Amino acid sequence: MTIRTILGAAVASALLAAPALAHHSVSSEFDTKNCRDFTGTLTGVSWQNPHMHFNADVKDASGKVESWSFQGYSTLTMTRAGTSRQDFLDNVGKEIFVRGCLARSGTQHKAAAGVLKLADGRMRQVGQLQDNN
Repeated sequence: MTIRTILGAAVASALLAAPALAHHSVSSEFDTKNCRDFTGTLTGVSWQNPHMHFNADVKDASGKVESWSFQGYSTLTMTRAGTSRQDFLDNVGKEIFVRGCLARSGTQHKAAAGVLKLADGRMRQVGQLQDNN
């Protein structure tokens, strides 16, 4: 083997391994024991890997509207489970329900979504299951 072949193989191995090293469990970023229910208006979706995200305007206890960001599964997992980007786009501006776990970092208005109920009543598993409270 030449040095060029060995170096090429090493670089290729490093590039292929990087995504596997970067992946993490939901509990590393979100507190799966600190979950709550959200009802709000879907305002947008970002359909990109490694995780899709969607936003909703949620009223707090005093009635003030807060913009929340929810992280879901990868787009491939969502698609395989029967949920598409179009499902989100069709519901922008409509009321949704989300069961989500708050960010461990204390970042305000950020949660990992588990279950999503769309305006038409369809329930979707959009993230890892969390506490059952």
